[in-house]
Amino acid sequence: MAFLKRLLLGEQGLLVIFVIAFAAVSIFVPSFLTERNMLGLFQSVVTIGIVACTMMFCLASRDFDLSVGSIVAFTGMVAVMASNASGSIVVGLIAALACGTFVGFVNGTIIAKLKINALITTLATMQIVRGLALISSDGRAVGINDPGFYQLALSRFLGIPTPIWIMLILFCVFGFVLNRSVFGRNTLAIGGNPEASRLAGVNVDGMRIWIFTIQGLVCAVAGILLASRITSGQPNAATGLELSAISACVLGGVSLAGGRAAMTGVIVGVLILGIAENAMNLLNIQAFYQYLVRGLILLLAVLLDNVRSTGLGRK
Repeated sequence: MAFLKRLLLGEQGLLVIFVIAFAAVSIFVPSFLTERNMLGLFQSVVTIGIVACTMMFCLASRDFDLSVGSIVAFTGMVAVMASNASGSIVVGLIAALACGTFVGFVNGTIIAKLKINALITTLATMQIVRGLALISSDGRAVGINDPGFYQLALSRFLGIPTPIWIMLILFCVFGFVLNRSVFGRNTLAIGGNPEASRLAGVNVDGMRIWIFTIQGLVCAVAGILLASRITSGQPNAATGLELSAISACVLGGVSLAGGRAAMTGVIVGVLILGIAENAMNLLNIQAFYQYLVRGLILLLAVLLDNVRSTGLGRK
């Protein structure tokens, strides 16, 4: 029993669970370990992985962001439509990054300055931004005029697709920010005790605005890459992404109560979700059952967070 408790509470335990799951899938699922499938697996988790990098900071500071899926879809639409209208891919990318950053800034300002709960704020912006994506496209997919836009997703470096490199770079950058910067330490401090952090001189409101602004910017990066990969701007893209990103973070040991996070855990959480979906696709399991499995994984993530928080004396 003590061993099981240590397994659930420690980062090493999560790694053991991942290794067991990976080994089991490798043995029982045909074609899983092929080079083509491995690259496909990593490409399939790019969007979740990129968004989870900054969702980790939101959760660690005791906040949520339910608008990430809508921002990804909206910024993907903006990138395609602005590129088509201007004839310049660069203009489209800048427009998408600016829109994502602005939505994140609005989220953070409302939460920090107007003191409206993050859950309610981002639930509202989720609907608003998704509505803007649908209105701007009349509810239809928008095709890409310039084939060069496809190269954002199709290009490779050392045989590995560029989006995977971008995800890995963001993992490294935000892992460094979390563990080695004042910004990361302040984020964890706010999640642990916002009032004590304020009394210690931390600008809690400013930190929240920065966290959500960066979240919006990173969602725009994910939206651009997703639009390039699916070769169009899709107003209904990334539906449910927010729950997948939260699941990956919580599976990886990020506390829903705030104050605890680790990038290595988030990476493992992202890979666990990716392996589960990849295995179901290879086994030709119907999408209806995949929804069931995703829901069970989310429930498992919350249960693990509850066990960790209880074991660490936080509840």
